Amino acid sequence: MTKRLEWFAIALAAFGLAACQKPTQTLPEEAAAAPAPAETATSSGIATQPETRPAAPLTPQQQALAALKQKSTVYFEFDSNEIREEYLPVVASHAAYLVKYPGARVRLEGHTDERGSREYNIGLGERRAQTVRRALLAQGVADAQITTVSYGEERPAVEGFDEAAHAQNRRVEFVHAP
Repeated sequence: MTKRLEWFAIALAAFGLAACQKPTQTLPEEAAAAPAPAETATSSGIATQPETRPAAPLTPQQQALAALKQKSTVYFEFDSNEIREEYLPVVASHAAYLVKYPGARVRLEGHTDERGSREYNIGLGERRAQTVRRALLAQGVADAQITTVSYGEERPAVEGFDEAAHAQNRRVEFVHAP
């Protein structure tokens, strides 16, 4: 009987200590990685969402980057690596962002449609990416902020063999590093 009483006292003490612990603080990074709270059922059986805190406001740089994502592609004519006049403002807006935020980085991904050999298309995609790179450099972007890669015909934006599909696949995409 005494043994049981000792175990009961130890268990009670451990429970009491656990109840007295300070709650742990969640850091912002941990909160972002935590899963969303699940719905809870009320006594009426209707599911409700738990209260959530509003997301932290975006920094000016994050806002500028979000706006750039709306215009992150430059399209090209068949067998050309010349930037069409209608896409010069797209290049200029990305250049302005990169000049304003010298720590920002961008990868220029060159693409082609499937016409031509694989080797030719890799070269054409690279020439397109390099043309956009030179345009960024001419507008004051630092060389270290830019990398280029050519995917040629390997990553089409759309599937298809008509001119509309080809036109959407002849492109350079701006991919900004987070």
